[in-house]
Order: sequence, then C-alpha cells, then structure tokens
Amino acid sequence: MNNSDFIDRDLSTIWHPCTQMKDHEFLPMIPIDSGKGVHLKDFDGNSYIDAISSWWVNLFGHSNDYINSKITEQLQKLEHIIFAGFTHEQAVTLAERIVKLTPEGLNRVFFADNGSSGIEVALKMSFHYHKNRGSIRPTFISLKNSYHGETLGALAVGDVELYKETYNEIMIRSEQVEVPKDMSPESAEEALKDLRRVLEKKSSEVSAIILEPLVQCAGSMHMYHPNYLKGVRELSTEFGIHFIADEVAVGFGRTGKLFAVEHSGVSPDFMVLSKGLTGGYLALSLVLTTDEVYSAFYCDYKLQKSFLHSHSYTGNALACSAANATLDIFENENVIENLQEKIKYLSEKLEKFKDLPNVKEVRQTGFIGAIELKGYSWEERIGLKVYQYGLKNGVLLRPLGHIIYFMPPYVIEFSEMDKMIDTAYDAIRSI
Repeated sequence: MNNSDFIDRDLSTIWHPCTQMKDHEFLPMIPIDSGKGVHLKDFDGNSYIDAISSWWVNLFGHSNDYINSKITEQLQKLEHIIFAGFTHEQAVTLAERIVKLTPEGLNRVFFADNGSSGIEVALKMSFHYHKNRGSIRPTFISLKNSYHGETLGALAVGDVELYKETYNEIMIRSEQVEVPKDMSPESAEEALKDLRRVLEKKSSEVSAIILEPLVQCAGSMHMYHPNYLKGVRELSTEFGIHFIADEVAVGFGRTGKLFAVEHSGVSPDFMVLSKGLTGGYLALSLVLTTDEVYSAFYCDYKLQKSFLHSHSYTGNALACSAANATLDIFENENVIENLQEKIKYLSEKLEKFKDLPNVKEVRQTGFIGAIELKGYSWEERIGLKVYQYGLKNGVLLRPLGHIIYFMPPYVIEFSEMDKMIDTAYDAIRSI
C-alpha cells in the first residue's frame, strides 16, 4: 500500500472539514498509516512531526502506551450504555476527579460529545436557568474575534467572519464586545470599560458572557492579559449574568496551568472542556457548572423545567476511560511542572523570529507560540506555502492564514522542538 492507493479512494467519497476540496487538484492529500509519539507516518514512509497536536487535541503523543492499555481494558468490560437512567464506573470516576481539579464551586458535570456540543449545552443551560427563574434573556455576549465552534449556537456567539458570515441569517442573538487589543494590563482595563458599557444598557436581556480565557486560538492566536478575566468575573456578578469559560482549546495545561482561568484565580459559572480531555483519542466534552444552576432545574417532574439536551453517545465508557487515563498521566508524571522547561525553551527559540523582516509580532502563552507575518491577506494564502514547506521537510504545520503557530504534544523532545521551529523559521525566511 502507498499514498496513491488511498488518495483517489478518499477524494471519490469523502468531504473533509475546513477544506476547499478543489484545492486537492494541486494539493496532495496525506494518508496517514500510523502515529507514535509526536510522529505521523504516511504510507510512503514519510514522517511528520505533529506540531499542532492534530487540531490541538493530542497531549501525550500518538498511540500512547498507557492510554492504549486503559482503553483496551475498558473495551473488555463495557463499550457504551444509554446515559439516561444508567451510569458506569468510568463516568462517575471522571466526574469526581474533574470536580476536584477545576475551580471551586464547579460541582456539577454534564457530559456531551465534543467542544461545540459542550458550548451548546452551556448556552442552553444558562438561558434555561434564567427562564426557570422567570426571566427571558435571549442575548449572549462574546468577544470580538472569538471562536466557539461551528454548530449554530456556538457559531452565533463567535466572531470569526470566515466561519460565521455565511450563516448569519439563522443565528441566535449575540453581541460582541471589545477584546483586549494586546497582552498588557492596560488593554484589559480598556476592554472591561466596553463590557461595562454594554451591561449597563442591556444586562436584563443577557444570559451570559462567553469567552476563551487568555488565547483566542482560531482567532489568529490572539492573546490577552489575565486581569481581563478578573474584571469579567466581577462585572458578571455585579450585573447578574453568567460567566462561561470556553476552555476547550486552552484547558489541560496549554497555558502553563491546568486551566487557563487559574492564571487569574477566578471561578466561572460554567466551564466547557474537550480536546485534550481524552488525550486526543476519542470525542468527549464536559460542561461544569454550579450547584446554584443545578438547583434551578431540580424539582418534581415538570417538562418546562427539565434540561432538555442529550446525545446518543453521551458519557461513552471508552471515551471516559481515555479521559481518566489522561488525568492519570497528569497526576503521576508531574506534567504541568515538567512542562515549564519546555515553555521556557519555546520562548527562547521564538526570539529569532523577531529579527525576520516579514514578522510583525511574536506571541506566547504557555505552550502556545505564534508568529504573525506582516502585510499578508487571507486571499494570498501565505500559510499554504508554509504548510507545504513544512510537509516537504517533515513537519505538520497548519497556519491560520498569516499566523504560524506551535501547539505540539507535551511529550515532544527538545531536538524535535528544534526541528519544528527551525523548519517554520526557514519557511518564513524563504517567502
């Protein structure tokens, strides 16, 4: 078997996500045969360093021996059951563990299937909470440049035009406020003034504010100061709206702490987790919320007060076993502590990009590094050139337009980091 055996078969049947399929008339599909650690291998024997953790999900490497063993063990006992009226050990254990790990007050766990679904749950639950309390609040506040997923509700509270514009006519009501323009405390304060202005006028219509703490990943890896989260917590409490923290991409160590909100010491009313939750193995998301929210739905059976949201594969036992295995690795291998050295090394390696004439800015939060290039539009597809250069040199880079970024698995070795960063450097220098 070689790559060509699969390419034609794929293109005759499959419609890939976030892809203009016509591009594959000149851009070869890459069929992957196997993965181990940070390396992916195609059917022609080429190897690629996974510099983006396969869309930010893979934390501890492909085909991780420990996670493999735990999923295999669970597979011999129970693969899945209906999660309404039934439960199982893996889900109960996961919920107990995640409540202990997340900020104080997030004591209730709702299971869903992926990040976008988790956002839908949080939005619906927040709105329904207020409705159960006698207040109809159809509006949500989010930040400019934000991204929360691509199902309709999640899309509605995002602000990345590339994803949202086509479906604008069928969106729920949302209002975007200013995001801090950079990583300074002063920018955080300025943005909070805009949020206060909107809340003073419209708080009675608003169910919640939703945001990605510290890093707007799909929003060109825009980063801001933790003080903004403190201010949002204070304002949301003052005006009686919920604070939803979308930690789908930034949770589980990406920012240098287990959860990004820890950088500001705040606890939101909702926290949505996915991606790294299962170590990159299986689709799963969790929505954590407070006892106060839970109690608004707890009553004798009345349909209008029950929370109506379900997925066939909610609480899947195999996905939960992968998540528990992932948490085992965090606990047993001092992951967050050990990651600090790699975060520092990434910072040192990023310095050389600042000297390139076509680099506008270099940004870093934890184990996320981003290089913004000067003067390029989306239409120029400069990122495609970097992507192709990377593949030719054994590195999977998938830029966001003119933003070249690094989000590798935590198990990447320093020598592999060197190759990843040097390849991106050479690609940028060559264009």
